[in-house]
Amino acid sequence: MRSARPLSLLALLAISSTAFAQESSVTTAGPPSAAAPVAARPLPWMGVMADAGLPDGMQGSLVLRPVRWFRTSLGGGYNMISKGVRAGATLIPWGRGPSGTLEVGRYFDGDANAAARSFLGAGFQGAPVLERIGYDYVNAHLGLDFGYKRVTFYIHGGMSYIRGTIHNAEQQFSSDPQINGTNANGTQISFNQDPTVKVIGPSAKLGLIVYLW
Repeated sequence: MRSARPLSLLALLAISSTAFAQESSVTTAGPPSAAAPVAARPLPWMGVMADAGLPDGMQGSLVLRPVRWFRTSLGGGYNMISKGVRAGATLIPWGRGPSGTLEVGRYFDGDANAAARSFLGAGFQGAPVLERIGYDYVNAHLGLDFGYKRVTFYIHGGMSYIRGTIHNAEQQFSSDPQINGTNANGTQISFNQDPTVKVIGPSAKLGLIVYLW
Protein backbone atom coordinates (compact mmCIF):
# COMPACT_ATOMS: atom_id res chain seq x y z
CA MET A 1 0.00 0.00 0.00
CA ARG A 2 2.84 2.35 0.79
CA SER A 3 4.51 1.65 -2.60
CA ALA A 4 1.29 2.59 -4.43
CA ARG A 5 1.23 6.08 -2.95
CA PRO A 6 4.19 7.43 -4.95
CA LEU A 7 2.68 6.04 -8.15
CA SER A 8 -0.70 7.68 -7.41
CA LEU A 9 1.04 10.98 -6.69
CA LEU A 10 2.94 10.86 -9.98
CA ALA A 11 -0.26 10.10 -11.92
CA LEU A 12 -2.05 13.02 -10.25
CA LEU A 13 0.80 15.39 -11.13
CA ALA A 14 0.78 14.23 -14.77
CA ILE A 15 -2.97 14.79 -15.14
CA SER A 16 -2.72 18.25 -13.55
CA SER A 17 0.14 19.35 -15.82
CA THR A 18 -1.72 18.16 -18.93
CA ALA A 19 -4.86 20.11 -18.00
CA PHE A 20 -2.81 23.22 -17.23
CA ALA A 21 -1.07 23.02 -20.62
CA GLN A 22 -4.40 22.74 -22.47
CA GLU A 23 -5.84 25.71 -20.57
CA SER A 24 -2.76 27.79 -21.31
CA SER A 25 -2.94 27.06 -25.04
CA VAL A 26 -6.60 28.10 -25.17
CA THR A 27 -5.93 31.29 -23.20
CA THR A 28 -2.92 32.44 -25.21
CA ALA A 29 -4.48 31.67 -28.60
CA GLY A 30 -7.03 34.47 -28.30
CA PRO A 31 -9.66 35.28 -30.95
CA PRO A 32 -8.74 34.52 -34.62
CA SER A 33 -8.97 38.19 -35.61
CA ALA A 34 -6.27 39.16 -33.11
CA ALA A 35 -3.85 36.46 -34.23
CA ALA A 36 -2.96 38.17 -37.54
CA PRO A 37 -3.89 41.49 -39.17
CA VAL A 38 -6.30 41.38 -42.10
CA ALA A 39 -4.48 41.87 -45.44
CA ALA A 40 -5.35 45.02 -47.40
CA ARG A 41 -7.55 44.44 -50.44
CA PRO A 42 -5.72 44.94 -53.76
CA LEU A 43 -6.78 47.81 -56.00
CA PRO A 44 -8.96 46.93 -59.01
CA TRP A 45 -6.77 46.80 -62.10
CA MET A 46 -9.24 47.04 -65.01
CA GLY A 47 -11.85 49.66 -65.82
CA VAL A 48 -13.50 51.87 -68.42
CA MET A 49 -12.79 55.52 -69.22
CA ALA A 50 -14.73 58.30 -70.95
CA ASP A 51 -13.39 61.77 -71.77
CA ALA A 52 -13.96 64.74 -74.05
CA GLY A 53 -11.67 67.48 -75.30
CA LEU A 54 -9.58 68.80 -78.17
CA PRO A 55 -8.18 67.37 -80.40
CA ASP A 56 -9.43 64.08 -78.92
CA GLY A 57 -13.14 64.56 -79.49
CA MET A 58 -15.25 62.16 -77.43
CA GLN A 59 -13.42 59.00 -76.39
CA GLY A 60 -14.26 55.70 -74.72
CA SER A 61 -11.42 53.42 -73.62
CA LEU A 62 -10.45 50.30 -71.72
CA VAL A 63 -8.06 51.04 -68.83
CA LEU A 64 -5.45 48.72 -67.30
CA ARG A 65 -3.72 49.61 -64.00
CA PRO A 66 -1.04 47.01 -63.16
CA VAL A 67 0.30 49.18 -60.30
CA ARG A 68 -1.09 52.13 -58.39
CA TRP A 69 1.16 54.71 -60.06
CA PHE A 70 0.77 53.66 -63.72
CA ARG A 71 -2.10 53.01 -66.12
CA THR A 72 -2.58 52.47 -69.84
CA SER A 73 -5.61 52.98 -72.07
CA LEU A 74 -6.80 51.90 -75.50
CA GLY A 75 -10.03 52.89 -77.17
CA GLY A 76 -11.86 54.79 -79.86
CA GLY A 77 -13.67 58.06 -80.36
CA TYR A 78 -15.75 60.36 -82.53
CA ASN A 79 -15.16 64.04 -83.39
CA MET A 80 -18.44 64.84 -85.22
CA ILE A 81 -16.71 64.03 -88.53
CA SER A 82 -15.31 60.51 -88.36
CA LYS A 83 -14.25 57.70 -86.04
CA GLY A 84 -10.79 57.33 -84.55
CA VAL A 85 -8.53 55.35 -82.25
CA ARG A 86 -6.25 56.37 -79.36
CA ALA A 87 -3.69 54.76 -77.03
CA GLY A 88 -2.05 56.33 -74.02
CA ALA A 89 -0.05 55.89 -70.83
CA THR A 90 -0.26 57.88 -67.58
CA LEU A 91 2.12 58.20 -64.63
CA ILE A 92 0.61 59.12 -61.25
CA PRO A 93 3.51 59.12 -58.73
CA TRP A 94 1.25 59.08 -55.64
CA GLY A 95 -1.67 57.20 -57.14
CA ARG A 96 -3.70 60.41 -57.29
CA GLY A 97 -3.00 64.10 -57.62
CA PRO A 98 -0.40 65.29 -60.16
CA SER A 99 -0.13 63.17 -63.31
CA GLY A 100 1.60 63.10 -66.68
CA THR A 101 0.05 61.59 -69.82
CA LEU A 102 1.33 60.79 -73.30
CA GLU A 103 -1.20 59.74 -75.97
CA VAL A 104 -1.16 58.95 -79.68
CA GLY A 105 -4.32 58.99 -81.79
CA ARG A 106 -5.73 59.05 -85.31
CA TYR A 107 -9.01 60.16 -86.81
CA PHE A 108 -9.76 58.56 -90.17
CA ASP A 109 -10.95 60.54 -93.19
CA GLY A 110 -14.54 61.70 -93.01
CA ASP A 111 -16.83 64.23 -94.71
CA ALA A 112 -16.91 67.44 -92.65
CA ASN A 113 -19.45 69.27 -94.82
CA ALA A 114 -22.38 68.20 -92.65
CA ALA A 115 -20.65 69.43 -89.50
CA ALA A 116 -19.76 72.72 -91.20
CA ARG A 117 -23.34 73.17 -92.37
CA SER A 118 -24.63 72.73 -88.82
CA PHE A 119 -22.48 75.70 -87.75
CA LEU A 120 -22.72 77.89 -90.86
CA GLY A 121 -26.36 77.29 -91.69
CA ALA A 122 -28.33 75.64 -94.47
CA GLY A 123 -26.98 78.12 -97.02
CA PHE A 124 -23.55 76.50 -96.91
CA GLN A 125 -23.18 74.51 -100.13
CA GLY A 126 -20.18 72.44 -99.14
CA ALA A 127 -16.50 72.54 -100.02
CA PRO A 128 -14.33 69.93 -101.77
CA VAL A 129 -11.54 70.31 -99.17
CA LEU A 130 -13.98 69.23 -96.43
CA GLU A 131 -14.92 65.95 -98.10
CA ARG A 132 -11.94 64.08 -96.60
CA ILE A 133 -10.86 65.36 -93.21
CA GLY A 134 -8.63 63.24 -90.98
CA TYR A 135 -5.58 63.75 -88.80
CA ASP A 136 -3.00 62.17 -86.53
CA TYR A 137 -2.19 63.68 -83.14
CA VAL A 138 0.06 63.33 -80.11
CA ASN A 139 -0.85 64.72 -76.67
CA ALA A 140 1.64 65.63 -73.94
CA HIS A 141 -0.44 66.56 -70.89
CA LEU A 142 -0.03 67.36 -67.22
CA GLY A 143 -3.02 67.23 -64.93
CA LEU A 144 -4.74 66.38 -61.68
CA ASP A 145 -6.40 63.04 -60.91
CA PHE A 146 -8.94 62.88 -58.07
CA GLY A 147 -9.64 59.50 -56.48
CA TYR A 148 -7.93 56.20 -57.19
CA LYS A 149 -9.78 53.20 -55.67
CA ARG A 150 -12.92 52.74 -57.74
CA VAL A 151 -13.54 56.10 -59.43
CA THR A 152 -11.11 58.69 -60.81
CA PHE A 153 -12.00 62.11 -62.20
CA TYR A 154 -9.28 63.99 -64.02
CA ILE A 155 -8.44 67.30 -65.69
CA HIS A 156 -5.55 67.18 -68.18
CA GLY A 157 -4.03 69.91 -70.32
CA GLY A 158 -0.89 70.68 -72.26
CA MET A 159 0.27 70.68 -75.87
CA SER A 160 -0.68 68.62 -78.92
CA TYR A 161 0.97 67.97 -82.26
CA ILE A 162 -1.54 67.55 -85.11
CA ARG A 163 -0.75 66.43 -88.65
CA GLY A 164 -3.27 66.23 -91.48
CA THR A 165 -3.55 66.23 -95.27
CA ILE A 166 -5.75 68.65 -97.23
CA HIS A 167 -7.43 66.60 -99.95
CA ASN A 168 -9.03 68.06 -103.10
CA ALA A 169 -7.09 71.32 -102.69
CA GLU A 170 -6.62 71.69 -106.47
CA GLN A 171 -10.35 71.26 -107.05
CA GLN A 172 -11.23 73.71 -104.29
CA PHE A 173 -9.01 76.55 -105.43
CA SER A 174 -9.55 76.11 -109.16
CA SER A 175 -13.30 76.54 -108.66
CA ASP A 176 -12.91 79.75 -106.62
CA PRO A 177 -13.27 82.81 -108.89
CA GLN A 178 -11.19 84.88 -106.52
CA ILE A 179 -8.03 82.83 -107.02
CA ASN A 180 -8.40 80.99 -110.32
CA GLY A 181 -6.90 83.72 -112.46
CA THR A 182 -10.07 85.70 -113.21
CA ASN A 183 -9.58 88.29 -110.49
CA ALA A 184 -7.84 91.62 -110.99
CA ASN A 185 -4.43 90.37 -109.90
CA GLY A 186 -4.60 87.24 -112.00
CA THR A 187 -3.58 85.04 -109.05
CA GLN A 188 -3.26 81.34 -109.78
CA ILE A 189 -2.65 78.54 -107.31
CA SER A 190 -1.88 74.95 -108.26
CA PHE A 191 -0.81 71.85 -106.29
CA ASN A 192 1.31 68.97 -107.48
CA GLN A 193 0.06 66.90 -104.55
CA ASP A 194 -2.23 67.27 -101.57
CA PRO A 195 -0.58 69.62 -99.05
CA THR A 196 0.17 68.51 -95.49
CA VAL A 197 -0.64 70.71 -92.51
CA LYS A 198 1.21 70.46 -89.18
CA VAL A 199 0.08 72.31 -86.06
CA ILE A 200 1.39 72.49 -82.47
CA GLY A 201 -0.99 74.09 -80.01
CA PRO A 202 -2.65 73.92 -76.58
CA SER A 203 -5.13 71.17 -75.78
CA ALA A 204 -7.16 69.91 -72.81
CA LYS A 205 -9.77 67.38 -71.75
CA LEU A 206 -11.97 66.18 -68.88
CA GLY A 207 -12.38 62.50 -68.07
CA LEU A 208 -13.84 59.89 -65.75
CA ILE A 209 -12.56 56.37 -64.97
CA VAL A 210 -14.59 53.64 -63.24
CA TYR A 211 -12.61 50.56 -62.18
CA LEU A 212 -14.62 47.34 -62.33
CA TRP A 213 -12.23 44.46 -61.50
